[in-house]
Amino acid sequence: MQTFTFFSMPHIMTLILFFLTCFLLVFFRTKLKSYQHMIKWTLFTTLILCEVSFHLWLILTNQWEVGDLPLQLCSLSTFLSLYLFLKKNQKVFNLLFFIGLIPPILSMVTPDIVYQFPHFRFLKYFLHHSAIPLAVLYFILFERYRVPLKAILTGFITLNIIAVPVFFLNILLDTNFFFLASPSETETILSFFGSGIMYYVNLEIVGLIVFIITYIPMGILQIRENKL
Repeated sequence: MQTFTFFSMPHIMTLILFFLTCFLLVFFRTKLKSYQHMIKWTLFTTLILCEVSFHLWLILTNQWEVGDLPLQLCSLSTFLSLYLFLKKNQKVFNLLFFIGLIPPILSMVTPDIVYQFPHFRFLKYFLHHSAIPLAVLYFILFERYRVPLKAILTGFITLNIIAVPVFFLNILLDTNFFFLASPSETETILSFFGSGIMYYVNLEIVGLIVFIITYIPMGILQIRENKL
């Protein structure tokens, strides 16, 4: 089933299902309040199962290697989400908000996979990348987390600080965590970032733009709430 095709019917239907779930979560947020506990632990369990099952599958199929360590951006988002489900922390959410909302969605639009539906890798990839932004929405809608404007800069700096040891770890282990060594092997949005120093320049520029765009709905939300 290594025949994944961009915007094939399974791909499109998966995206529609994700965006429909987001819409329903937002639209029926008041009625779903009584189901908050169930939503919380469903997302919590889903994130754990996605992370654990992926590594079990790799081990059982003799494919696990050091490059599969949970050090990608989606894994960082997963761990931050799991932490927040267990303990409130505004600073942790500020970072999760920027790396756990738009980046996973972009990863679903241009996924870094070769497996087609109904392969396990297809199901795991899209379920995992759907659960992360859904978790962010949960924290906003039900836990009432809000993000200050200054978090754009502090979150961007924090991510860059985290990226420094990851960059050197890639050199040491010959890996590509955070896609800092090169774009993904499959055709994704990173494929258009060029190579060499321009790849990193474009990463920084696009990263900052994504942070700003991500904040716009949050800023509008807080302005509306302050007027009430």
